[in-house]
This record gives sequence, C-alpha cells and structure tokens, in this order.
Amino acid sequence: MAKYVVLIPGNEDTWDATPQEDRQRVYNAHMEFAKLLADRGHSFVEGAELVRSDQARIVSGSVDDVTVTDGPYAEAAEQLTGFYVIETEDLDDLLRCVGRLCSDEGRVEVRAYAGGGM
Repeated sequence: MAKYVVLIPGNEDTWDATPQEDRQRVYNAHMEFAKLLADRGHSFVEGAELVRSDQARIVSGSVDDVTVTDGPYAEAAEQLTGFYVIETEDLDDLLRCVGRLCSDEGRVEVRAYAGGGM
C-alpha cells in the first residue's frame, strides 16, 4: 500500500476573517472527505490543521550550531494550512476523493512518499 500526503494551502488572513458559519462549512467538508475515504477503502493515517505560519520556527545550521528564527519560511499569499496522510492502493480514486476538498479549498496538492506511489 502506498502512502500519500495531501497538502492543503490557504490564505491565513482570509481564514482569520472568515465568519464562524463559513468556517463550519469548511470543517464539515473535511468530515465528509474523511467519511468518503473510509467508504472507498482508503486508510486515514494522520491529519491536522496547522497553526499560523508566523508561529513557525525556521531552523538552520548543524547539530551543535543551530540558528532559530521566527517564521514564516517564505513570504507568500498562501501558506500550508493543513495536511492528511493517506494509505491507499488506488491513487486514481484517492485523487477523485480529494476533489471533495477542492470545492472548498481551491487547489490541493497530493504527493507520494519517496519510494512509493505515483
């Protein structure tokens, strides 16, 4: 079984300004996505909404000489706002399931773990 990560981009400032009713609609879409995965035989491994990118820490250097700065890593209109890790034998069907997120999230990126899938 191959393992894939579903990367969900978003605009943090837009999300912060989103009314709770609209946020709930997005959360409901994610719950429908999880149910769709289970109904179609895909295995949900892990997933999470991430904190704002300005709470990230950027690490550089080496083990004994580390420099840590506040995030974000890159200035961009969109940030990585969440992810899922999915195991499946059917990439084509997984991609169709991810389409459920696209209606609320826009474009979503799917990547195979190195050494397996795609």
